Amino acid sequence: MADDLTDVALSGLLPERATRIRDLIANIPDFPSPGVLFKDITPLLADADGLADVVEAFVRLAQADDGDLAGGVDVVAGMEARGFLLGAPVAHALGLGFLPLRKAGKLPPPTQSVSYDLEYGSAAIELRSGTLTPGARVLIIDDVLATGGTAAAAAQLVEQCGGVVAGLAFLLELDALHGRGRLRGHNVDTLLRVGIPSGD
Repeated sequence: MADDLTDVALSGLLPERATRIRDLIANIPDFPSPGVLFKDITPLLADADGLADVVEAFVRLAQADDGDLAGGVDVVAGMEARGFLLGAPVAHALGLGFLPLRKAGKLPPPTQSVSYDLEYGSAAIELRSGTLTPGARVLIIDDVLATGGTAAAAAQLVEQCGGVVAGLAFLLELDALHGRGRLRGHNVDTLLRVGIPSGD
């Protein structure tokens, strides 16, 4: 694996455990298009100890008395699809419910939707109407913070549905793409920060 780890932020993990997580993330060059270095978390998901460490790190973020989420979390949301794989076990560990933020057309009506721009075209994410209690504090989880477009849309969707974005938490943040800048005004935490661009 490439040594592109630049920081371990707020993970609450011992350095060797953070390094193990980093080493279980595969670098796939030229996927999904030439020039992109894709961060594949499949080996991490397949490793019981590595996955447990990631869930534990997210749980510590949510429970820290002095962290960005000190106001508490009522429900966890995850963005399709890898956000489901990380967010659902975190919700379970916290004793909370889980909200899937889905791609357009995957949920039965009624739904609420937010559109966002991609490099070529646009996309939308949806949440089924009535599944989010008004005023609930929501922790949004995903695997990668890249350009920030999907994450910003997720935050907008939560707020449109009457929720409060308690924070957004990511396994990886790709510093070179400056996605954090699109999430100004929100609490943003990442477990690992890397300097090589990848897809959103």
